[in-house]
Amino acid sequence: MLMEAGLNTMLHAYGTNIEGEWDEVFASVKKCHEKVHEMGAPRISTTLRVGTRIDREQTMEDKIKSVQLKISEDNIV
Repeated sequence: MLMEAGLNTMLHAYGTNIEGEWDEVFASVKKCHEKVHEMGAPRISTTLRVGTRIDREQTMEDKIKSVQLKISEDNIV
């Protein structure tokens, strides 16, 4: 459902990142809940952490590259 909505997603160890416009992301999360309820689940729990930025464009990939660059510069790895 998330990819069908054209949202960029990235699986990670503790869940899934979803990247997109506010209304599209939340409408897709709602559709996911509705679909799981239709499949018979009486209760669903979803935890969301939301980040917005208005000073510049930044993608998930940009954030990862930034951390990787900082790690390599500090020789942490």
